[in-house]
Amino acid sequence: MMDKQFEILDSKVVYHGFFNLESYRLKHTLFAGGWSEPIERELFRRNNCVGVLLYDPERDAVVLIEQFRVGAITHAIPAEHCWLLEIVAGGIEEGETPEQVAYREAEEEAGCQIQALKLINRFYTTPGGCSELLSLFCGKIDSSGVGGIHGLADEQEDIRVSVVSFAEAYQLLESGRINSGIPIIAIQWLALHRDALRQEWLA
Repeated sequence: MMDKQFEILDSKVVYHGFFNLESYRLKHTLFAGGWSEPIERELFRRNNCVGVLLYDPERDAVVLIEQFRVGAITHAIPAEHCWLLEIVAGGIEEGETPEQVAYREAEEEAGCQIQALKLINRFYTTPGGCSELLSLFCGKIDSSGVGGIHGLADEQEDIRVSVVSFAEAYQLLESGRINSGIPIIAIQWLALHRDALRQEWLA
């Protein structure tokens, strides 16, 4: 069996701002044996993050948020396609657990109180060039009275919150209206586990 190892030969920060960009020169072992030649890679460094699909099992409804995303500006014609339908998410600050972030972000971005929390999975979002490891949860909520405009002014957040039926959320996914990876994964997970989850949370 291959002995998987890597060695960092050199590294430096080439940009420091809202996110960091780091440059690495490294080598790693090969499946065929031996070591690779030195390779150079850039790494987009950001804090690990949390996503939480807020689900009301009583109403069989989910919370979707809509906000402007700079990552879409090079593809968005017309301009309205820069506003993406997503789920609540946020970065993990020093000293926080993923679970604490899920509870905090649900309140900040959607005005929701999570009653129970279930881990869906932890995964790298774009491991070819970004360090982000995301913890994805499903959170039980009461969606009555949920909606409106939310977000933190000091973080320049402008978030529209909506409650839709699971069927409508899945149709938005199928039609391509939901085109961000994290909500796609979360809604597909709910499609697979919805019956069991409702049995558990409504017992």
